[in-house]
Amino acid sequence: MLRLRCLLLSSSNSIPLKQRFLPSPILSCSSSSSSVRSKMESVSYTTRSSSSSSRKLLFRQLFEKESSTYTYLLADASHPDKPALLVDPVDRTVDRDLSVVKDLGLKLVYAINTHVHADHVTGSGLIKTKVPGVKSIISKASQASADILVEAGDKIQFGDLYLEVRATPGHTVGCVTYVTGDGPDQPQPRMAFTGDAVLIRGCGRTDFQGGSSKQLYESVHSQIFTLPKDTFIYPAHDYKGFTVSTVGEEMLYNPRLTKDEETFKSIMENLKLSYPKMIDVAVPANMVCGLQDLESKAA
Repeated sequence: MLRLRCLLLSSSNSIPLKQRFLPSPILSCSSSSSSVRSKMESVSYTTRSSSSSSRKLLFRQLFEKESSTYTYLLADASHPDKPALLVDPVDRTVDRDLSVVKDLGLKLVYAINTHVHADHVTGSGLIKTKVPGVKSIISKASQASADILVEAGDKIQFGDLYLEVRATPGHTVGCVTYVTGDGPDQPQPRMAFTGDAVLIRGCGRTDFQGGSSKQLYESVHSQIFTLPKDTFIYPAHDYKGFTVSTVGEEMLYNPRLTKDEETFKSIMENLKLSYPKMIDVAVPANMVCGLQDLESKAA
């Protein structure tokens, strides 16, 4: 699959990394409608803006029960084209997710992943076959295939809104956290899609895929816990029924990440977790955007 570096609004190579944007292509979704059977939390955020017409972020939280994975749908609802993106889609629930996109009158732009998942196959590749033109996104550090490979400081634009890319390795070498934009025309409070770096009252394991407890601790404390305390945390998974937390809450109550670094490393080294049951299927598939079956048939 062709790897593309993110396109910039300006062609100048002298632009600082933090100012690079991914343009927001406008695409249509033709998926057929179906009933939404799994748990879904529906929230809308209105930005605080100095302009006469504030921009509105449409947000949906979707759940895949077998892997306890959250998929997040975001769209600029006030933009004429209502461009949207999906964070951490799962192959099993692609039809459901595309049905929601269609029902809400959105135009899907991107299918993005926080990291190479070991517990489920990403829905990014399947989405691309159902909605031609959608671009897949993952971090360059993951060494996985996608249409666009992002790095720390890149900004993923959808309409007049954007997600900032923050490198948060430790669970895997290629983990990133996507954070909603900072500014008067962006949603407030901010929202952080942390993948497995920070879970609600927990964090992802660090014993495979190049994981490192030291690196995870440093990533969380430098890239996530430095965000405003009212920033919402939306993880890739939850196993106890929690749906959302905040940076302030996790800084106070997370039983692992509130410890000093040495204690944290000791905790992570003694978890005695079983071998992930999906890892041998999920990781190879997710390294090629979840399209390994299609690629093998074409060979």
